[in-house]
Amino acid sequence: MDDLDRRLINRLQLGLPLVRHPWKALAAELHSSDSELLDRLHRLLEDGVLTRFGPMFDIEQLGGAFTLAALAVPEERFDEVAEQLHALPEVAHNYRREHLWNMWFVLACATEQRLGDTLQHIETLTGLPLLNLPKEETYHVGLYFPV
Repeated sequence: MDDLDRRLINRLQLGLPLVRHPWKALAAELHSSDSELLDRLHRLLEDGVLTRFGPMFDIEQLGGAFTLAALAVPEERFDEVAEQLHALPEVAHNYRREHLWNMWFVLACATEQRLGDTLQHIETLTGLPLLNLPKEETYHVGLYFPV
């Protein structure tokens, strides 16, 4: 990763400019070209330096539903269950925690009914009880990790 990669990652954390040609505006700001920035972004994603690039939507404002959930996965099944969750389009991401409930994940669905059905499906699929932790209050945190 070179200086331009770092500057690109840092700048993208602040969002894309809301203009007709955002990549051209970013290129001018970072003293590069739009094609160079897009090539670098694709490479960073392919190399796993970045795991995701895309918009963040408030699914509830769009009529959908989401929740944070957790499973207590036996260590010998951890990778297997992680792959099962990874295969579900409703699972935004999952991660390991050092806790009895050691696999945490976010579900996003088009409706409350689909959310409930998906939670039940995960319990059936994994054979493990699920801890559902729906949001009680929204907090907006300006998260930024300088690279």
